[in-house]
Amino acid sequence: MKKILSILLFISIALNSNAQLLWKISGNGQEKPSYILGTHHLVPLSIKDSIAGLPQAIDGTAQVYGEVVMSEAASPEFMQLMQKNMMIAGDTTLQALFTPEQYDVVGKVVKENLMADIAMLGKYKPAFITQQLTVILCMKHLGGFNPQEQLDTYFQQQAIQSGKKVGGLESIQSQLDVLLNSQTLQRQANLLYCLANDIEKTIDQTKRLNEAYKAQNLDEMLKLMEERDGNSCDPMPGEMEALLDNRNKAWIEKMPAIMKDAPTLFVVGAGHLPGSNGVLKLLKQQGYTVEPMK
Repeated sequence: MKKILSILLFISIALNSNAQLLWKISGNGQEKPSYILGTHHLVPLSIKDSIAGLPQAIDGTAQVYGEVVMSEAASPEFMQLMQKNMMIAGDTTLQALFTPEQYDVVGKVVKENLMADIAMLGKYKPAFITQQLTVILCMKHLGGFNPQEQLDTYFQQQAIQSGKKVGGLESIQSQLDVLLNSQTLQRQANLLYCLANDIEKTIDQTKRLNEAYKAQNLDEMLKLMEERDGNSCDPMPGEMEALLDNRNKAWIEKMPAIMKDAPTLFVVGAGHLPGSNGVLKLLKQQGYTVEPMK
C-alpha cells in the first residue's frame, strides 16, 4: 500500500508540474524571487482567478514586464507605425499574390467574416488579413473571448494603478517585424490561403489550444504547436525560430538585469515557456531555480 501511495504521489506531482502557468524564479543571487506568467490572448480574463499563487506573485513584485508595453499600442505613434507596417509597399497588390482560384476562395472568406470586398483590401499585407480573420473567427467560435479584455493588458494596467513600473522585453516595432515583416509577401499569401481553404481545421486547432491553456497544461500546448500536416501550410525552416526561439533568447539576455533591479512579474505568451528553447529551460540554464507555483 505504501508503495502504491508513493507512486500515486509521484504521478500527482508530475501532472501538476506540467499543468502550471505561473512559475517562481529564485536563486542566482536574487534576494527576492521574481515570477513568470504564461498568457493566452484568446481566453476570458476570468482565467486569472484559477491561477495558483497569483496573488502572492503580484504582492511580492515591484514591477511588471510584458512582451511590449501595452499602453504604447493606444498611442498615435503606434497607429502610424501600424499603418506603415500593414500595407504592401510598391506596385504589388494582394490579388497578384494568388491564382484566380485562390483569390476567389480567400475573397469569399473575407466577405463572410470581415464583411468587406477583398478588392478593398488590395494593398493590405496578407499576414495582416490573416490576423484580422483569426480574431473574428475566435469571437464567433470561442465562448467568452473578448479582444478588449487581454491578460497582458490587465496586469500592466493593475501595475500602473498600484504605482509599479511597467516595462517591455521588446519594442512594438520588433513585434510588428515578426508578425508582418518576417515572411515574404508570397509566403504570407500562401498561409492566408491555407486558413481560408480549411476554416474548420483552423477553428479546431484554436479550440484545442484554448482548452489546453485553460487546463494550464504547457506540455499539451507545446504538443499542439508542434503538430504538422506534411504540406506547405506547415511552418518553414526558421519561421518558428523567428516567432519563438530567437525572441526567447533575446529576452533571457535582458531578464537577469531586470530581476536584479527589482522583483519582477513577467507576463508573456504561454507558448514561450515550454520546450528545449523555452524561457523556463533557458532560465534554468542560466542558474536560476524555476518552480511552479502551488
